[in-house]
Amino acid sequence: MSSVAEKTGMSQKDVRQVMDCILGDLKAALIKRKIVELRGFGTFKVKARKGRKKARNPRTGEIVSVGAHSTVIFRPGRALKQEVWNLGEEAPCDGSDV
Repeated sequence: MSSVAEKTGMSQKDVRQVMDCILGDLKAALIKRKIVELRGFGTFKVKARKGRKKARNPRTGEIVSVGAHSTVIFRPGRALKQEVWNLGEEAPCDGSDV
């Protein structure tokens, strides 16, 4: 958030408020099962998943049943997908430059 504050001249507090509003609206739209498209970035949508009687807990290995549920799916846009594809074997991103 500090880089956004520097680029825009806004305070970090104001940037955080704007980001909270954007993410809150995104969350509210997904809860209403709307598709949210961010042009040039990607699309978020809710997908229903069927339940299964035989699933495995990866931590314990125990077999458990999983009921039907929904999950959020992100599909990257063409531009983002292409830029990431071209990264190759560069150093891994630690998120500090965002």
